Amino acid sequence: MGSRWWRNSCQEVAGSKPLFLTIYTTVIVGIVVSSFYVFSAIYSGSGSSWLSSPPSISSSHVDDHNINQMPNLFQPTTAMEAPPPPLQPRSISEKSIWDVPRTKKMPPLKSFKLTKELIEKRVKDNVIIVTFGNYAFMDFILTWVKHLTDLGLSNLIVGAMDNKLLEALYWRGVPVFDMGSHMSTVDVGWGSPTFHKMGREKVILIDAILPYGYELLMCDTDMVWLKNPLPYLARYPDADVLTSSDSVEPTVVDDSLDNWKQVGAAYNIGIFHWRPSESSKKLAKQWKDMLLADDTIWDQNGFNDLVRRQLGPSVDEESGLVYAFDGNLKLGILPASIFCSGHTYFVQAMYQQLRLDPYAVHTTFQYAGTDGKRHRLREAMAFYDPPEYYDSPGGFLSFKPSIPKSMLLDGPHTVESHFALVNYQMKQIRSALAIATLLNRTLVMPPLWCRLDRLWFAHPGVLERSMTRQPFLCPLDHVFEVNVMLKDLAQEEFGPGISIREYSFLDNPSLPRHMKESWLDVQLCQEGTKDCHASNNTSPTRQLKFPKHSDEEKFKSVFSSFKDFKVIQFSSMQDAFTGFIDKTREEKFRNRVKRYVGIWCCVENHTPGHIYYDMYWDEKPDWKPLPPQTAKEDHPPW
Repeated sequence: MGSRWWRNSCQEVAGSKPLFLTIYTTVIVGIVVSSFYVFSAIYSGSGSSWLSSPPSISSSHVDDHNINQMPNLFQPTTAMEAPPPPLQPRSISEKSIWDVPRTKKMPPLKSFKLTKELIEKRVKDNVIIVTFGNYAFMDFILTWVKHLTDLGLSNLIVGAMDNKLLEALYWRGVPVFDMGSHMSTVDVGWGSPTFHKMGREKVILIDAILPYGYELLMCDTDMVWLKNPLPYLARYPDADVLTSSDSVEPTVVDDSLDNWKQVGAAYNIGIFHWRPSESSKKLAKQWKDMLLADDTIWDQNGFNDLVRRQLGPSVDEESGLVYAFDGNLKLGILPASIFCSGHTYFVQAMYQQLRLDPYAVHTTFQYAGTDGKRHRLREAMAFYDPPEYYDSPGGFLSFKPSIPKSMLLDGPHTVESHFALVNYQMKQIRSALAIATLLNRTLVMPPLWCRLDRLWFAHPGVLERSMTRQPFLCPLDHVFEVNVMLKDLAQEEFGPGISIREYSFLDNPSLPRHMKESWLDVQLCQEGTKDCHASNNTSPTRQLKFPKHSDEEKFKSVFSSFKDFKVIQFSSMQDAFTGFIDKTREEKFRNRVKRYVGIWCCVENHTPGHIYYDMYWDEKPDWKPLPPQTAKEDHPPW
């Protein structure tokens, strides 16, 4: 695979109770008795949580402690609104992460200026771990920090691109510095001018920190650490730069560096490690100068162009390092199997197949913007949400998907067999969405099976030399437009919103016990058979038999008696729902869910090569999975 091809195609790509320790110093040879408390609130369990908002204690504090993101039905209430933990005196030593500030006044902005002294306070073993962003990515940043602190790492700091983020992180006890960017607080979107400005800020930041003399592990906010990477990075002390990549094929089958001769994909700058050598500082400066001189250059392309200016020979026979850039820079490519992209982790599960422990996952190779990234991490149970995410005023609805073995496994993996499999599941999900809106419940989406991968370009079904298995559990954004599902669509046209959760939601350790104990199992049955009739009575084991082919009225009548159950799980959605009685509501529902599905891409030797999914494919007897034949036909099926 040529690097240029990949650069163009892969563009978007300890769990314990809260700890309260009282430490008393004793009188020792005339030393005055002193005492202090160290406070740390990391997990919920006693009314507070690491995600809790700090108290509003100053007019200089941000007016809104909440994470105001794009409308997101994942969040039934605004995030970060849990009751604040009580303020406690802090240790006289350097404050720990998540330690609520004692002060009632926001320190002056100049005290957050990036300086060597500020970084030095956070450095450990000469390493500083850095990410940066604006307020729109507040929950990603908190998740990023939480993963690191759970791994026992505290040598981190966050660059704030707007004052709202800076103040919000400060009041939550997260080390932060001011990047002086005056960035917008909203999600800027991939590829926008502001997005490119953020990329330049990253390069400026690297160029500023390296002269301080510390090793720099620079990360994007849309990635998380799953394992402490510092021992791994320390295995390569001679490396000037260690970078991740967009490679989708393994070049090694152990945890050694990828074979640089076989990595044709772009080096990805979402995860990379810099040592403050003369050659790396030279690279950072040239990279910065290049981007500042031409605002049309994408930062990642600029990095690849510079590093690949000279590539080879190998530094030695063992390390896997290669001379690059100016012939002196020693570069290593982190293995894609354990420093994972969104493809090697979520699609291939390469680390599982190779029996390796992943260090990180970066939410690249996905199709629904920021909402899709968040949903991917939630599916992997790697995103930290506030307690209210695990509750819902109306409760939750789930179901066990039913898929015939032949549809999943038999026959060749073709466009036709892929769409037959996905459409079969889509019809069940459509019924579940209808029932969820009737019962005012949040739908827990089922796991989704695919036969073919989704990409931005023509391909033979799966990428050659990748480890993608067929069929495979595919991310929701491979079929559904997650960002549309979470969008606040006008009720006048689309009816009431339908909240959703990821398929792993009910297995998440963060789900409170009382949710699991308030559970009703619904067994679909054929009306007329024994004990199969619409009834408000359940068995002692909290099971209910409910007739197939029930309509809106029957669902409302029976399940109105079970509003207090937090979770209602159906044994199946096959033939569960016959339709709405209220035709106006049905039309609005149809308008809504038609927009929930996206495209599969792309068939070979045809332009355009994408094929639209159709939520109501089964109402069109002649429907076939074909790409648009003309430009006029190139539109979603509504």
